Amino acid sequence: MSRVGVVTFPGSNCDADLRHAVSLFGMTPVAIWHKETALPPVDAVLLPGGFSYGDYLRCGAIARFSPVMADVVRFAGRGGPVLGICNGFQILTECGLLPGVLLRNEGLLFQCRDVELTVGGAPTPFTRGLAGQTLRLPIAHAEGNWFADEETVARVEGEGQVVFRYVANPNGALMSIAGVSNPAHNVVGLMPHPERYVEGAVGGTDGGGVFRSLAASIGPTQLRAEGANA
Repeated sequence: MSRVGVVTFPGSNCDADLRHAVSLFGMTPVAIWHKETALPPVDAVLLPGGFSYGDYLRCGAIARFSPVMADVVRFAGRGGPVLGICNGFQILTECGLLPGVLLRNEGLLFQCRDVELTVGGAPTPFTRGLAGQTLRLPIAHAEGNWFADEETVARVEGEGQVVFRYVANPNGALMSIAGVSNPAHNVVGLMPHPERYVEGAVGGTDGGGVFRSLAASIGPTQLRAEGANA
């Protein structure tokens, strides 16, 4: 059975939700504490939402220096699938795995509601089979306003790195961008929370597609993290 690591930082509050979502789709969740210096054997790594280190300095700015992140970067560099959701997205931009930054929302208000977003861009381990679909997912953030310079925006658009886009922009993000990938398309970040909508009893099931895609993308031949010296 595929193993999916879920990293917990001080202030994470969606890690349990992520582990539950992973288990619902036939994968084994592996809890990883941020002070670990090497990843255990896993087929993918997920960074959850929350308020790592209380969002001091900038969202994700301290968490990017957590010991485990050095091996997350190495894992991503070897092609391992990495997903950052909300605060996890912010951490991935801070450590340079994803382009752009997440600024305060336009209007400076915390946004907590359902949004619609379209799926596009190049295929990723988290969006295969979802291209062209419109998903309804919840957001809960104050710093979800994706921003980058003109050159970066042009590159991200041109290389198929925009994988999620808001139908109605809730936070002022450039080009209504809700999620992006890295150039190799194995690292993805998005602000909406797919793990919160995997069961109808809690409001929706559209988030299940992200985990179903991951389950189909990783298997016995998928590269696994094997520690800092791998």
